[in-house]
Amino acid sequence: MILLVGLGNPGSEYANTRHNVGFMAVDTLVHRYSFSSFKTKFKGLLAEGEIANEKVLILKPETYMNLSGESVLSVCSFYKIKPENIIVFHDDMDLPIGKVKVKTGGGSGGHNGLKSIDANIGNNYTRVRIGISKPTQKEEVVHFVLSSFSKEERGGLDLLLDRISEFLPFLLQKRSDLFMNKLSCVLKESKNGI
Repeated sequence: MILLVGLGNPGSEYANTRHNVGFMAVDTLVHRYSFSSFKTKFKGLLAEGEIANEKVLILKPETYMNLSGESVLSVCSFYKIKPENIIVFHDDMDLPIGKVKVKTGGGSGGHNGLKSIDANIGNNYTRVRIGISKPTQKEEVVHFVLSSFSKEERGGLDLLLDRISEFLPFLLQKRSDLFMNKLSCVLKESKNGI
């Protein structure tokens, strides 16, 4: 069994903010792969389904970003899911909008959601870092991550999230190299108008 986690904050006031791009990513997956409706469980919203013949759970922690690890730990404990079978989707200010990077392990990069997960289950899980760009001044960080994407940014982001969901089976097979290759090829083509 594989657990996919989207990071964000609950509530309509945060729904379209940069910090909630992880929620947006897993919502796209639930739609594409016809998962069950989300149910309130384990301090979060949980959906069940199948992707590429793998049983998959999708979790959106409802604990607010800083306590995301509590929800992840609850699901992992109940279903006996090991960290190496977890993929977390989250925002990353060090990447421009339209860029994605995948890595397993490593530090949190100052991301409070990842810090919380690391503290609860360790860091041996895969992270899909989705670029949200950077504020111009350091003191604007909180305001920036809680601001909404512009209409133009959202159009590109929706395409990106759709492509992430399309190529996700490669990540489930532990082929992050192939996932990234497919993603970058398609995104390059779309920028060239093909």
